Amino acid sequence: MTQQAATSTLDLAAEFLDRRTPVDRIRGLLHRYPAISPAVVLVIAVIVFGIINPRFFAAANLSLVLDQVAVVGTVAIAQTLIILTAGIDLSVGALMIGTSMVMAQTAANNGLPAPIALLAGLIAALAAGALNGLLVTRVKLPPFIATLGTFNVFIALTLLYSGGQTIRKADMPELLTWTATALPLGDVRLTVGVIIMLALYLVVAYVLGRTAWGRHVYAVGDDAEAARLAGISTKKVLMSVYVAAGAVLAVAAWIQIGRSGAASPNAGADLNLDSITAVVIGGTSLFGGRGIIWGTLLGAIIVGVFRNGLFLAGVDGLYQTLAIGILVIVAVAIDQWIRKVRK
Repeated sequence: MTQQAATSTLDLAAEFLDRRTPVDRIRGLLHRYPAISPAVVLVIAVIVFGIINPRFFAAANLSLVLDQVAVVGTVAIAQTLIILTAGIDLSVGALMIGTSMVMAQTAANNGLPAPIALLAGLIAALAAGALNGLLVTRVKLPPFIATLGTFNVFIALTLLYSGGQTIRKADMPELLTWTATALPLGDVRLTVGVIIMLALYLVVAYVLGRTAWGRHVYAVGDDAEAARLAGISTKKVLMSVYVAAGAVLAVAAWIQIGRSGAASPNAGADLNLDSITAVVIGGTSLFGGRGIIWGTLLGAIIVGVFRNGLFLAGVDGLYQTLAIGILVIVAVAIDQWIRKVRK
């Protein structure tokens, strides 16, 4: 009898201490599972755009959406790694385009084999990522300022290096445009670029979720000082994240060359906005330390679905950009609301 009374008292105490409203429970659920929000948004967007224009569900159109997502989705991987550390990279678009021009110029104008051209692009991207990392870890500039500066530097260097000239597909070896090769999957056609992007998500998901480095990335983003006191070399982690982001952007540059069928120094105008949008909509907190890479993939698909759906709905391109901007604002507002969850 005494034991039953004690159990009843504990249940009452637990009920008293857990006076959460349904809204609090929803917020707690979203905090624990950040991919739920983008999944719901994606389902709603697909249904709405499908109702507005039934052509949205056509196999050819779905193939186009996936093809468009390949570049943004890959760039968003790099952005996710940096945002997880409570940073942000405004140079991802310029870095990727610069890398694509290095690849194309090395093969087309210098006459070197395609594998050498890809390696040259990778080295250039790693060096650019390392520069960002040095500015953040050694010079101790805020990531926003550091990458805003390198954004302009990379754009200028790309235009100087390329002479502002676009290199056409016909002038490049087949390997550089191989990522555009289409593989039929039923009525939908997946390009090699899409497959490479998905493979990269698998690799990064494993690294972030199953390795010590991944846990250190989350720890540094959650509380850099606490991570340092726990014995984590925060500077090395941050440096490695920016270098890893550079490597991912080299892959994105390769996919971009195949998708566009050319290498242009003026491409990628919306990549910075779209990549940040994909990451934030995907549930990764701009304040660092929270988020999963699969949420970013959902976010990238949402960006592609919105741009494609609005186009099919006859919405002007300027209003498409407006809609993406609104998505960013809403996603950040929701993120701040989720962060207020009672633990």
